[in-house]
Amino acid sequence: MSKTKNEDDIAFIKAMASLLQNNDLGELEVEREHGEDNALRVRLSRSPGPVGQQIAQAHPLAPVSSAVLATKEAEKSKTVNDPALHPGAVTSPMVGTVYLQPEPGAAAFVSVGSEINEGATLLIVEAMKTMNQIPSPRSGTVKRILVEDGGVVEFGTPLVIIE
Repeated sequence: MSKTKNEDDIAFIKAMASLLQNNDLGELEVEREHGEDNALRVRLSRSPGPVGQQIAQAHPLAPVSSAVLATKEAEKSKTVNDPALHPGAVTSPMVGTVYLQPEPGAAAFVSVGSEINEGATLLIVEAMKTMNQIPSPRSGTVKRILVEDGGVVEFGTPLVIIE
């Protein structure tokens, strides 16, 4: 389960408070950038009260505009539609060049709508002059082919979606 940005910021502030107390500092201020539209400025200071009592304040460096919120919403929907997150996604086990057919001019191993059995070859990834057949991890129907013939893929790149 992944942490939210807010949980990461809270953990960061707690670590800063611990640093303040453990090093007997009176005040600590840090600015942390997470990109153009996302930054955090934290200022911690000890109050004149008992040792260990700290005051933490978190201030955004810039006001959040509606354009920033719209961008964040677009990124969230992009994540939801990301093929790599699809439960039926078959990802590349290596870096290489993808070939959808066994040789030039031959029929493709699979096409959208094809029924495929577990272990059947989906495509080939050429890595270091070696042709590696990529088998289907499950039986089902090919819903999408996410790569182009002759395209380059990285480790973990989604290749096809099988449902």
